[in-house]
Amino acid sequence: MRIPTITTIFASAIIALAGLLLPCAESAAQLTKDVCLGCHGTAGFEAPGADGKSRPLHVAAEPFEKSVHGKFECALCHADVTAIPHDLKARQKVDCGTCHADKKEEYLASVHGTEAVGKGNPKAATCTSCHTTHAVASPKSDAGKLSIVRNCGGCHSENFASYTDTYHGQVGTLGFTYTAKCFDCHGSHRILRVADAKSTVHPGNRLQTCQKCHKDATPGFVTFQPHANAHNFARYPQVWLATHSMVALLAGVFLFFWSHTALWFYREYRDRQERKGRPHVLTDEPPELKGKQFQRFGPVWRLAHLAFALSVMTLVLTGMAALFADTVFAKAVIAIFGSPKTAAIVHRAAAMIMLGIFFVHLVVLALRIGANLKSFRWFGPTSLVPNWQDLKDILLMFRWFFGRIPRPVFERWTYWEKFDYWAVFWGMAIIGGSGMMLAFPAVTASVLPGWTFNVATIVHGEEAILAAVFLFTVHFFNNHFRPDKFPLDTVMFTGAVPLEEFRREHALEYKRMVESGELAKHLVDAPSRPMTVGAKILGFTLITFGLLLLVFVLTGWVGSMTRAG
Repeated sequence: MRIPTITTIFASAIIALAGLLLPCAESAAQLTKDVCLGCHGTAGFEAPGADGKSRPLHVAAEPFEKSVHGKFECALCHADVTAIPHDLKARQKVDCGTCHADKKEEYLASVHGTEAVGKGNPKAATCTSCHTTHAVASPKSDAGKLSIVRNCGGCHSENFASYTDTYHGQVGTLGFTYTAKCFDCHGSHRILRVADAKSTVHPGNRLQTCQKCHKDATPGFVTFQPHANAHNFARYPQVWLATHSMVALLAGVFLFFWSHTALWFYREYRDRQERKGRPHVLTDEPPELKGKQFQRFGPVWRLAHLAFALSVMTLVLTGMAALFADTVFAKAVIAIFGSPKTAAIVHRAAAMIMLGIFFVHLVVLALRIGANLKSFRWFGPTSLVPNWQDLKDILLMFRWFFGRIPRPVFERWTYWEKFDYWAVFWGMAIIGGSGMMLAFPAVTASVLPGWTFNVATIVHGEEAILAAVFLFTVHFFNNHFRPDKFPLDTVMFTGAVPLEEFRREHALEYKRMVESGELAKHLVDAPSRPMTVGAKILGFTLITFGLLLLVFVLTGWVGSMTRAG
């Protein structure tokens, strides 16, 4: 029960006095806000319905005071209130056109006005449907624009959901308004049906509408589907196929590799618990090898790996902030960068670094193969090209997982290392290619239809999720988290691996190099203590950051699937 305040008691007294003296002739102009609030309360306005019962409008006095109408008296809108106490059976109607005559004329000619006034449809949008009742924000302010967009979604929920999946909608979800909003494409008050030749989104007018923001837009833009979804194959077949193909790819990859990871962890943990020997090909170790380490990666490889890792993590951070714009993580990330524009610039810069490293690698690889073309062994022991032995190794590993055979032995590159390597080629083609299409829309639309933007957006986002989750789960496990490596493998930071570990992990290569006498060429002293400590600090920092990104991605991913379901 609300306890009357002095203001309420005073206002009630005025109303009572006015009701005695002028029961039917009180001017609406005399109904000040203090008088109105004295009766309706400041915690939440109440309005009488046709049945005479008051109902809360759930808008407190403070939001009204801050609204664009806050400086006006209540009677400006509620001009038909001519007496106090009011006739509770009289439905109080507000005519926004009293002040906004030009907007009223446009509204009455719109599809909303035709439905509401012409056909008497009570569900049709009116002024308050878009602008709210008392907390009306300026349509020129960011808060006002975003409020209107959200209110559009109140009626057009399916279209609103598909809109928020686009970059335009993601920027709006993050609280910024520099990208296209509902009314930028459909108009504000004079919204017409798409089939109407005068509509701004009619096929004959779309290019002109797009060119309001995209000055260099080409006819290819008009086939972009801002409200495409994966649930309607008949209307959006490309989007349906792209979405379901990517879902199948993600499901297949994670089903295999997460199962592989779980089984590997189980078998390796059990072997360590049972103190089973770590099998390897036995060889005689010369005395001069004691205390030495095998240099597996040179400084260029290590630097490229570090730069590649940093660029990928930056891409995940900035990209997922847009893809999962409705999460707390995303808003925190954008707050750090200042705006989605800045995050987008950083995202593209990181993409250029990643693509640049990949391109340089291809050039170096081509030169090396070209220089040794006659002697290069495409399927030799040092080649990263997959071969039949990799398939045999996979089968052997699964037999070991189930305790059927001893642990398999490997050459220089294991099948999971080859997968990591070639997955980058796939990622560069899919993520890099789709990213370039989205980064240069005018060029893309000049040669491809607009629906390719829908497909590019889907494959870019889904492949990014695949890459991020794979890296921070499977790749981290293979190289850092499995029992034989936990908690960190520093070989990609120091370049060297203890000889015992090298012999255990790559027994066939070790045997081959010992027998050929080549091993001595790759032996180095153990890294210095500062180098070792620095490598561990760097490694743990990158792993921690990667795991935080994993939480970010999984939270957004699960949330998006829940909403989609």
